[in-house]
Amino acid sequence: MAAIIGKKLGMTQVFSVDGASVPVTVIEAGPCRVTAIRRGERDGYDAVQLAFDEVAERKLTRAELGHLKKADAPPMRTLVEFRDAEVGAGAGEADGESAEGDAAGPKVGDEVTVKDFEPGDRVKVSGVSIGKGFQGTIKRHNFSRGPVTHGSHNIRAPGSIGASADPARVFKGVRMPGQMGSKNVTQPGLEVVEVDAERNLLLIKGSVPGSRNSTVQVRSEDGR
Repeated sequence: MAAIIGKKLGMTQVFSVDGASVPVTVIEAGPCRVTAIRRGERDGYDAVQLAFDEVAERKLTRAELGHLKKADAPPMRTLVEFRDAEVGAGAGEADGESAEGDAAGPKVGDEVTVKDFEPGDRVKVSGVSIGKGFQGTIKRHNFSRGPVTHGSHNIRAPGSIGASADPARVFKGVRMPGQMGSKNVTQPGLEVVEVDAERNLLLIKGSVPGSRNSTVQVRSEDGR
């Protein structure tokens, strides 16, 4: 499995060997710690739980600190489970958690770094999109505005949303003004351009969901 948690630092550009400019998003990924392994026969699904973003102990609850201590991990803010991970079968259990995987799979306490990725890998990145607040139909749904001349009062209004006598109600799903952005988004089909293991950086071609300094999840698309 190739998966890691990181922080989006921003965008820049790098130049390929032939001199072409490539826009990239810089992600400070890991190091992450494996804090739990879920197994289908016991938990109903296969997954690997990773921890990221070291913080002071006072910022976590005692339950969270105890869970991390089982994996010999420092206090970390973010825990994410990556499902359908390739974990080995027949691992031991301790206090309701897998003590460790087999020789082929990850083990609780293992460290995950950007070294699991290589330039050219196809990945998908998940994050919370930038929130844009309450927006009207023109910005939220790309509606067209009405005329601005001859006394029109329908310049940016949404227009009719339903009939009056029949069915005498508004159907569900009508595109209307509302909250825009701030949703979980996954961007597939991205490519790793460069891996900087010394500074824990991943340079991914194109843009990824999330604002600057937000937490993102990077997974390989081939499921390895």
